[in-house]
Amino acid sequence: MMRIRNVDKTKGFLTIVLSAIMDFLGILAIPVFLMVACNIIDYITGLAASKYRQEQINSYKGMRGIVKKVCMWLLVVVGAMVDVLIRYAAETMGLAVQIPFIVATLVAVWIVVNEIISILENMIDIGVELPPFLMPIVKRIKKEVEEVGESEAGNVQTNQKL
Repeated sequence: MMRIRNVDKTKGFLTIVLSAIMDFLGILAIPVFLMVACNIIDYITGLAASKYRQEQINSYKGMRGIVKKVCMWLLVVVGAMVDVLIRYAAETMGLAVQIPFIVATLVAVWIVVNEIISILENMIDIGVELPPFLMPIVKRIKKEVEEVGESEAGNVQTNQKL
């Protein structure tokens, strides 16, 4: 009986925490959750693939990989800072526009796609046969995200010239 109450309390606590995170992140929540999941999967498949690549696993490489993943999260934070600056500038100019985390979302989606490509490459090195359409689809998504980002950057530059 006591064990069931602890499980219920844990579930309730996790539900509250996840709800608060999703409420805070809004549009950014799903890409961030996917990014963290992809980071973990990429790290694990990278470790597994290193054996097939005849690479030595050591603590330096492992720590470098973890630092790289943390820096990916920081890129999303930088994107969110840019979004906040844009929102602040719009409000300062008297524009009452609700701007979600657009830049941060694009950064997170771009990172997720790159991580998926890395996971697929790890799987290929391990010897897993991929469906022939999977890698081209993921690379096409990456190209589309990059084009949207470049288009948005072009819009910002055009508006600055006006």
